[in-house]
Amino acid sequence: MWQGHVVSLHIAPEASAQMETVIEVRAVPGRGLEGDRYFKGNGFYSRRPSPGGREATLIEVESVAALDGGIENASGDTLGIKLGPALTRRNIATSGVPLNHLVDQEFWVGAVRMRGTRLCEPCKHLDELTQPGVMGGLVHRGGLRAQILTEGVIRPGDIIRPAP
Repeated sequence: MWQGHVVSLHIAPEASAQMETVIEVRAVPGRGLEGDRYFKGNGFYSRRPSPGGREATLIEVESVAALDGGIENASGDTLGIKLGPALTRRNIATSGVPLNHLVDQEFWVGAVRMRGTRLCEPCKHLDELTQPGVMGGLVHRGGLRAQILTEGVIRPGDIIRPAP
């Protein structure tokens, strides 16, 4: 059985705004992370329905680090992209968590229970807000969309583990 942890937390007040790193965030079922653009309903994709909604997104810091670690694009060129977790536009940066395996699975982020709804594949909008190549470098490693099942506060260092 695996166990990981929260590395950092990020929210943006509105669509396309710079993500802010926060020291804690309240997770609210059916709404999202308090203060985030999708909680407020003004995110870039808020008007597009999504299975399970856009309550929270998670990304592995290992995937972010791999962008600078020799990932090759379709042409065989090394990407060499330096990107911090906040620039990925995901809310919760994790370490030691196999996010791709959590689709349709319940798990705990500290005291908050969540359910993975689908992979959070990167989009052209991410490339536009960061730099060309990010989208290609994060295909199938862009994170996880999650539904919040119980209310609570999430902080860096919180343990992430599978729900029994």
